[in-house]
Amino acid sequence: MSQTAVDALLEAPSPALRSGWWRDAVIYQVYPRSFADSNGDGMGDLPGVRSRLPYLKALGVDAVWLSPFYASPQADAGYDVADYRAVDPMFGNLSDADELMRDAHQLGLRVIVDLVPNHCSDQHDWFQRALREGPSSPLRERYHFRPGKGANGELPPNDWESIFGGPAWTRTTNPDGTDGDWYLHLFAPEQPDFNWEHAAVQDEFRSIIRFWFDRGIDGIRIDVAHGMVKAPGLPDHGQRGRLRLLDGERLPFFDQDGVHEIYRDWRRVVEEYGGERIFVAEAWTPSVASTARYVRPDELHQAFNFHYLSTEWEAEALREVIDTSLDAMRAVGAPPTWVLSNHDVTRHATRFANPPGLGTQIRTPGDRELGLRRARAATLLMLALPGSAYLYQGEELGLPEVTDLPDAVRQDPSFLRQAGQDGFRDGCRVPLPWSGTEAPYGFGPETGGPSWLPQPAEWAALSVEAQTGDPTSTLELYRSALAIRRQHPALGAGASVTWLDAPQGLIAFRRDSEAGSFVCTANVTGAPIGLTAPGRVLLASSGAGGAVIEADTTVWWDVS
Repeated sequence: MSQTAVDALLEAPSPALRSGWWRDAVIYQVYPRSFADSNGDGMGDLPGVRSRLPYLKALGVDAVWLSPFYASPQADAGYDVADYRAVDPMFGNLSDADELMRDAHQLGLRVIVDLVPNHCSDQHDWFQRALREGPSSPLRERYHFRPGKGANGELPPNDWESIFGGPAWTRTTNPDGTDGDWYLHLFAPEQPDFNWEHAAVQDEFRSIIRFWFDRGIDGIRIDVAHGMVKAPGLPDHGQRGRLRLLDGERLPFFDQDGVHEIYRDWRRVVEEYGGERIFVAEAWTPSVASTARYVRPDELHQAFNFHYLSTEWEAEALREVIDTSLDAMRAVGAPPTWVLSNHDVTRHATRFANPPGLGTQIRTPGDRELGLRRARAATLLMLALPGSAYLYQGEELGLPEVTDLPDAVRQDPSFLRQAGQDGFRDGCRVPLPWSGTEAPYGFGPETGGPSWLPQPAEWAALSVEAQTGDPTSTLELYRSALAIRRQHPALGAGASVTWLDAPQGLIAFRRDSEAGSFVCTANVTGAPIGLTAPGRVLLASSGAGGAVIEADTTVWWDVS
């Protein structure tokens, strides 16, 4: 987009920001270090994000969610926060954050920022003082410090394991050089867990929330929202082995009842700001019904639907998770949310390229053509459902997971610890291709400049520039789908889903409103399926659509 076009968008009258916007919003996740690099250092930054806001506006999204950009040693890509009120210099400064929010609002885009309340960085002032002052420091009560077991305290206080692999405890050294107590970290050792029973922790996060709402942000995404509160007494888990977050197991450090009182308190804070600011939960829970507890009327506004994200490309499984999600959210009056990818899981264009049953962390590229075809169909299916949808940067380009990154460039802390939950997450975090035929493909300002992770040579053909104007491209499919979703009266938050009779392997549902009706048909099989056309084709993920739905294809129909 030319600078003249950018200036025109910014100078145009500000669009009205819709009331209740979050109930059917399409929200785009920006991973700042991989989105756009303004200064050529190889790392994306806030000025880079700001320069690309017109692209997001033209794409058709309603809001932007920014992964952490706070001051951090970057032991876990910014999810180890040293100062929650400061921007890390690699991303810019507070003025850059303010200007980004101002430009976004002028374009009619909302801004959501990340908050990391389960843990902080081991370089946080509180934790550093707790170490310096030794076992008698009252600051240790703000974390989980415990004496070890064994004759000399040489064993961890319990058997909990880190999500990133290895013990969830690290032993400290006292100021006099002797072995000290242990501290809890459910993630990396550089990420000590807060003790949320301590009043100072509760007060501090209320203050942080107000700090960012006062600066004008529209919402907060809560990292590890199912964490924070631990079972009384920190009892042993009783089982060893790699933790899996959606296996239905009850864990003494996740999804404890006490988290809900925290969110009731936060809801009272957000309601001081007029009712249009929101909280979004990253809550990995055993069931959709458990997730619904986080979005009851006096708690949070939205929660990511990880059960949908992890569902295989299979008709009955998809229909079941859709029904379960709609029923659970209807019971608490919250909008359902839908998501296919994020910064922690293998991109869905690669997940769907592989055989079923491999989960959300996949190490092989699979059948690239099949994966993209299914990814496009899955996107249209998702965007046809009632509620809010989340997009992860680059999925609109059809980007696959980069599965062949050299070990030497990987930065995922769980890869370095071995046997962790998500040791290969770098593959979905490779910087975006914007333009040109040589790396960094417009990610940075100069051809041949650096990027913090290497980009594949084939991404030149997947850049924004290469796909713009090509009616067969994935980018133009997303632009068309989002435009139709915004315009069609039966799409968005309102109309419910009515399932239609369909041949085996075909998902078909209708959505009705007073102003018009809509049908979505998704063929999740590898062979064409014929049907009686229910109306006029609006959009097809593959081919032209019609009385025969091609393999792995979703078609939208207007039946008004």
